[in-house]
Amino acid sequence: MANKLKQGTRCTICKSKGQNNKAVVYLPHHRLALCKPHYIEWFEKRTQKTIKEFKMFKPDEKILVAVSGGKDSLALWNALTKLGYEADGFYIDLGIGEYSEESKQLSIDFANRIGRKLHIVPMKEKIAPIPTIKESTKRPACSACGTVKRYYMNKIAKDLGYSVIATGHNLDDEVATLFGNTLGWDINYLKRQYPVLEEENGFVRKVKPLCKITEKESALYSFFNDIEYIEYECPFSEGASSIEYKELWSKIEEQSPGSKLRFYSEFLKKMHPILNTENEKIGHSEIKKCLICGEPSYNDICSVCKLKEKVKSKTAKA
Repeated sequence: MANKLKQGTRCTICKSKGQNNKAVVYLPHHRLALCKPHYIEWFEKRTQKTIKEFKMFKPDEKILVAVSGGKDSLALWNALTKLGYEADGFYIDLGIGEYSEESKQLSIDFANRIGRKLHIVPMKEKIAPIPTIKESTKRPACSACGTVKRYYMNKIAKDLGYSVIATGHNLDDEVATLFGNTLGWDINYLKRQYPVLEEENGFVRKVKPLCKITEKESALYSFFNDIEYIEYECPFSEGASSIEYKELWSKIEEQSPGSKLRFYSEFLKKMHPILNTENEKIGHSEIKKCLICGEPSYNDICSVCKLKEKVKSKTAKA
């Protein structure tokens, strides 16, 4: 585990410099014991290395960070700001009671702390709060939530002139998604699981700078930087298969440190190139423009416009 240390262990980097500072965290899959300052430095350097490895964006590009009030998105926003990038935040107020109120306030407080803009989109003004959408459409809350998040992130980024959207997906998220998609051999989703989705057909470029950083590493970075974040999951996420997959992989990681990173990295290195060359046409769908809003869609009417119509119809009957 990331926080298991033998008593008296010295920081690996400090020791190499002839210093005697004690380590506060141990990263078994990197074989590193680090003090607080060097851990923060390691996290930011690893984020920067990932950005460069996948050519995510250039130093002068405007970045919109998808912020949820959680540890990963706020850690990412903090790291990008410290690394010198022009990064602003984007928060969707989903209207999920106390959870949304608390996460929104934490996001606002953090934006004020680092002196960056936070763009807020309230779902109750755009369509309806997520609980209302769930009730009106009979769709699972997570499905409706993902649909509106993707739509408004992309639309707002374009409207405000941001060239790239950065999300706080960590290694645990990516491994859980990859594992689920592999179990079902969902070729279309496997093809799209990459740290960078380039801009095309009305979609803004999307990147995941924390894709090689674990959830625990992200939490530690937030803790060491005194970042206050919402510490409980969305009430609608209970029972999600991704949570079960994360628990399974945590057990594997505990027995064999580095398993998560190896599983994900080898997929990117060996399998992803094959899926995007030999099987280029598998799962391919033509992207159109929604006949109502003009946003990119795989159908004549996009999912969000369909949601709006269903909610409107349900409300009119009530």
